[in-house]
Amino acid sequence: MTSRDFSNDSRSPHVHHLVEGQGPFVTLVHGVGANLESWDEVARRLAPTFTVVRMDLRGHGQSGRIQGECTLDDLASDVRRVWNTLGIRTTHLAGFSLGGLIAQSLALSDADRIDRLAILSAIAGRTPEERAKMSARLELLREKGIAAIIDAAEDRWFTPEFRAAHPLRVTARLAELLRNDGASYAAAYSVFATSDLGSRLHEITHPTLIVTGENDIGSNTRMARMMHEQIKGSALTILPRLRHSILVEAPEVVASLLLEHFASKPT
Repeated sequence: MTSRDFSNDSRSPHVHHLVEGQGPFVTLVHGVGANLESWDEVARRLAPTFTVVRMDLRGHGQSGRIQGECTLDDLASDVRRVWNTLGIRTTHLAGFSLGGLIAQSLALSDADRIDRLAILSAIAGRTPEERAKMSARLELLREKGIAAIIDAAEDRWFTPEFRAAHPLRVTARLAELLRNDGASYAAAYSVFATSDLGSRLHEITHPTLIVTGENDIGSNTRMARMMHEQIKGSALTILPRLRHSILVEAPEVVASLLLEHFASKPT
């Protein structure tokens, strides 16, 4: 396992990344307000079969903070810089939540560098009502900070039974969210709240797996089905009962799905 910080461009924050395992490359991209450690349980299960590459996106974890505004292209460039530094020509790619949006972006901009694609608990094709809710949440975040959205996040992310059975794990995830630099989190959340590639998904030609929780309010099943319809030949899995935090509640299920998808032979 190797861990490294780097910056190839003085205009960009340094990006911390981690490499482990053996075999073909798999790149894992985390969600907003998280870091590469959110993939720990999944990566542990993938590493015997794949070389797993993870990074802290700018403004997250051990990477540099976001100064000023941030765009989806900026975040995608963090992943691209890791690939360039490691000399990765092709890789499987999985993204969760904001990472799923970044994965969509890279599948469109760097199609020849991606083998198989997995889009987990992600968004596309928000309705006007859904966009309005995200705008309101973003405004609350900007006015009152991360603490103002914690209670709502707990309810959206975790099932009631998981919260009852694993209160310490839920508390730890929410504490991790609170530790984020406020300005960096707001900038990254703005990307998540305002970006949408739904109208371009039909351009993606990679073998693609789409996964979301049955009761995920934000990255809902309507969006997942729309992605499935737009990406020709894609596979769709709806995880019963689960809400947004599938990497926390069901890492073994997610890992199993990714292992099967990434190890599949071309048809």
